[in-house]
Amino acid sequence: MTLEEGARACLLRFRQRLEQDIKPSYLMDHMISDGVMTGDEEERIRTQDQAAALLELLLGKGNCAYISFYNALIREAYDDLANLLHADLPQVLSDAHKSSSDGSTSYVQAVLSEGGVPQRPVVFVSRPELVNQIREKLYHLQKESGWVTIFGMAGSGKSVLAAEAVRNHGLIEECFPGGIHWLSIGQLEKPDLLVKIQSLCFRLEQSLDSQSFHRTPNSLDEAKERLRFLMLRRYPRSLLILDDIWDSTVLKVFDIQCRILLTTRNRSLTDSVSGMCSVLSSFLLLGLDDKKGLEILALYTNTKPQGLPEEARSIVRECKGSPLVVSLIGALLKEKPNRWRYYLIQLQQKQFKRIRKSSSYDYDALDQAMAASIEVLPEEHQELYKDLTVLEKDVKIPAKVLSILWDLELEDVEDILEEFANKSLLFVDSHSKPYLYYLHDLQLDFLVEQNRTQLESLHAKVVHQYQHFYRDGPPTSGDEECFYWIRFLTYHMAKANLSKELYSLMFSLDWVSIKAQIMGPAPLINDYVEYGPILDEENSEVRSQFQEFLSLNGHQLEQRPFPDVVQLALSQPYASEVYRQALQQAQERASTGTLYFDWLNKSSVESLSRLVIHPHQGSIYSACFSHDGAKIASCGASKTLKVFKSTSGEKLTEILAHDDEVLCCAFSPDDRLLATCSSDRKVKVSKLLVFEEEHEEQVNYCQFTNTTRRLLLATCSNDKIIVTLFLSIFAETDEEVIVKCSTWTADSKRVISAARNAVLVFDVETSDMLLEIKTNRLSTVQYCHACPTSNLLAIAFSNYAVELWDLEANKKMADCSGHLSWVQRVQFSPDGSQLLSCSDDQTVRLWETNKVHTSSAISLKRDSDVLFRGEEIIVSAADNCNRLTVSWGEMVQRVELRIKRQSASSCWLHTKLKSLFEDGTVQVLEVPSGKLLANLLGHTKTVLHCQFTQNGQTLITSSEDTTLRVWRWQSGDCMVLQGHKEQVRCFSLFSTSPANTHLLSWSFDGTVKVWDIENGEKLQDIEAHREAILSCHVSPGGCFFATTSADKTAKLWHCDSWQCLHTLSGHQYCVRSCQFSWDSRRLATGDDNGEIRIWGVKDGCLLKICSRDSKDGMDSLHGGWVTDLHFSPDNSLLVSTGGYIKWWDVEKGEALQTFYPKGSGLKRIHVSSDFSTFVTIDNIGILYILHRVV
Repeated sequence: MTLEEGARACLLRFRQRLEQDIKPSYLMDHMISDGVMTGDEEERIRTQDQAAALLELLLGKGNCAYISFYNALIREAYDDLANLLHADLPQVLSDAHKSSSDGSTSYVQAVLSEGGVPQRPVVFVSRPELVNQIREKLYHLQKESGWVTIFGMAGSGKSVLAAEAVRNHGLIEECFPGGIHWLSIGQLEKPDLLVKIQSLCFRLEQSLDSQSFHRTPNSLDEAKERLRFLMLRRYPRSLLILDDIWDSTVLKVFDIQCRILLTTRNRSLTDSVSGMCSVLSSFLLLGLDDKKGLEILALYTNTKPQGLPEEARSIVRECKGSPLVVSLIGALLKEKPNRWRYYLIQLQQKQFKRIRKSSSYDYDALDQAMAASIEVLPEEHQELYKDLTVLEKDVKIPAKVLSILWDLELEDVEDILEEFANKSLLFVDSHSKPYLYYLHDLQLDFLVEQNRTQLESLHAKVVHQYQHFYRDGPPTSGDEECFYWIRFLTYHMAKANLSKELYSLMFSLDWVSIKAQIMGPAPLINDYVEYGPILDEENSEVRSQFQEFLSLNGHQLEQRPFPDVVQLALSQPYASEVYRQALQQAQERASTGTLYFDWLNKSSVESLSRLVIHPHQGSIYSACFSHDGAKIASCGASKTLKVFKSTSGEKLTEILAHDDEVLCCAFSPDDRLLATCSSDRKVKVSKLLVFEEEHEEQVNYCQFTNTTRRLLLATCSNDKIIVTLFLSIFAETDEEVIVKCSTWTADSKRVISAARNAVLVFDVETSDMLLEIKTNRLSTVQYCHACPTSNLLAIAFSNYAVELWDLEANKKMADCSGHLSWVQRVQFSPDGSQLLSCSDDQTVRLWETNKVHTSSAISLKRDSDVLFRGEEIIVSAADNCNRLTVSWGEMVQRVELRIKRQSASSCWLHTKLKSLFEDGTVQVLEVPSGKLLANLLGHTKTVLHCQFTQNGQTLITSSEDTTLRVWRWQSGDCMVLQGHKEQVRCFSLFSTSPANTHLLSWSFDGTVKVWDIENGEKLQDIEAHREAILSCHVSPGGCFFATTSADKTAKLWHCDSWQCLHTLSGHQYCVRSCQFSWDSRRLATGDDNGEIRIWGVKDGCLLKICSRDSKDGMDSLHGGWVTDLHFSPDNSLLVSTGGYIKWWDVEKGEALQTFYPKGSGLKRIHVSSDFSTFVTIDNIGILYILHRVV
């Protein structure tokens, strides 16, 4: 495209002045960025008289280069020079594309209408300079995908400009022959965003053949992939316009490598996405100039600009360039064209004090103008408009909500709202279906000020109308109307001072379940925090119980499918109102067959965490408090930095911080800056500052000093260097030690670092090591942090633990258990009252320091044994204090048996108690006295399993030493069964009959062996699997046995022929567990991905796959390996353990209930004969005795 003659003449006319004044190097940066100049051209210009050479180059280029040069002058503040070129700005498009100056050909109209692009507003003012700039940017998308962003203040006309830019035949034909597709976004939650994308996909598929239709995508990830396919395969070279984007997380959903034009108030949004990105200059924020403002007033009053009265220019100036305010005054003048001076005086009575970034107006300036707008309404409509005072800012409301509020038919409400919109008293989001309505901040502020004395009664009206309409229960449809009521009902009750109604609602488990499912747990927790003073007047204890329930279970309530809130609440303390309501509902639903399970011994478990948050997908490597304690920042494998409220976990902001995993984050002392460091070797501060000097390897940690007098930022890295930016503390050393973290003492004179399994304290000035705190842990130290108000030091370990140490005494004070994977960071709150920890288990936990500090909880080992004797339950397990703990009875009484040997590995019960030790010793003890009856020596390594025969005279054990032993324990006689080449994890007796003396053993060597325990003879030696055997089970009748293996198969064997009947293939991971049904007709198998398969024993066919359609938030379908399985006596139910416990319908393969333990990694579950009681221990040592609610 050649340069237009007018533009060429303009350059020649002002060439001398341009050559004298410009600095070409700055201007060329912008022109290269715009794609109108190459790097080679820049290099050639730098070798000559740069200004003259640049202008000579421009004369040989086209219109786009002229416009880019003009824009560069503006960006570099050459406003006087830009004004010289402005009059001759060329049109971007060629003459062929100007056949219809307004772009209103039937072809354009058809394309835009089909794509949902809005028509021009009734009052429309052309802004050709901006439209041309947008089109120029869009032409850059002709050959490759990318983003063009229009940003500016609220009401600055971004949407109108976007629609006008694509209203051009040539642009569509050359760049976007696949069409233009418009999607209005706004402030959306995930469910609403999904609905919008579903609608867009449906609209795109409508134009295709019928074979292209698919089922509606059910998740954002699925919807994103569907949209990606449609835009790249079915509509190549099309343009997607995203109007009014607010949130970077929303924008990421559309990061699908297509061509996108978006409008937003936030220029930085596109930093979160990939691909080429063009952003228009920030002068859009300034709004209209006087000329355009006068044009708007002229159009409203049907007058030529030259014919406007003298007050018109003053009115435009008082409106400060806001299209919204100018339109508001114009609408008033349209009705009362003789009131120019009247409206000018009203504007002048309250001048704009400032232009605020958030809203670009001062509401005090338009009180009278707003009042005049309302006065033209019919009296009954003025009252209805007053009701809008109760709306929150930036909230869109569907007409159905106002239909309930006003008690009018929906059609009548829509007519009234249309009247308000026509008089600029209301705004309509016509791209939402149904339409959504909202007030500008200016209008809402005015209403609140005007009706301040009536606010309480106005909010009360909202509540009472809701209660009348939804007297049978709250809405659960999930549409815009439902979302509004669920989100804002508590707000209206609090503002109306309806305390009793607020108590009744928020102290209801039903309300908690509904709101958590629709909105997530954070808004609920916020309600209890925000309205806590009101609720505490009724019952502070109940408020605390509900808040604690949500705080500790919020990460579970974010899972999909949504968990059963009643089952979660049954784990609350017996005295809790949450538990009381849950038990009542569970009993009612149990009568219809629903499964619920009460945790009988929960009173023995102390809850140390105050809040559990699930902010990221993937490991969380760092989390920290702000210095005011109100916010928490976290980062990790997701490459993002998130900031959320410390009281509720509500997300405040999210930033794509680095190109690789973000390893650490830290607030500056004034909480205005956030530093991050990453595996990409970069250190960033608030995204605005990236330090030029990089570490040679990944940067593990960063931390500001705690004083603002001299702001220092310390970093440490795998390159063995600790650096303080602006001040070097330590030089590089030859010692091969990776420094994990560093933190400052309160006086900034010492820095504390962690390396391997030690904590080191250094003097900042001398670099001397002052103190070394060593731990006896086998795991490594991941992080440490000193309490700002005491001598406590918190240390995070790779073995899932958090420890508290006294910094001065070098003594461990307490343990904090609860995380399910490596703990990556700990930090005290500024006042020392709370401790924060984050982990690879994707959670952030907050702890009450005083509770943790005084806690001495006992942790049980997972290997245990249980006897069910009528109503009595006897549980035995070793603990972390070298004791055997035996619990029994409905009240779960406990007796502790002190063991003199070094470490008990596990224990089993018969009429006696037997305990196994890591040195191979076996002891038989009397219960409950703890009297030692026998001490059996023989195994040389840890004993893994043992079992009495039915008469109790014979004891069989298996060990890591590859042998089994048959003991006559009273006499000490022993028979050794040798033959396995690797450890024998377990074994099974073929029958409980004394006449059957056959024993089946299996090993990691892949073999199964059959023994006669009377004479020690090996009856069978079966090469069962290529890899380790992980489990084996004998059918109840003794006719079959099954084996599972790390080779991803299970096998069915006949006990008479010892031949393999069926090889069961299909699992994609190691098959960890198996169990026959009681009628021996089915076999259940579970693998390391949490998948459970049910097979027919007779023919080996696959009957059902459990878990496939119910993937949880964890990576595994079951939260971990499926470690144990049990059928109910009638074979209709199946219980499984993994990361948690699940009960299944065997015929349907559907999950009926899930119990989430405090920890994870459940190893085994013991089931009573009537399938009513279940006993297990998790990986943090908590015992669970669960009983079915009836």
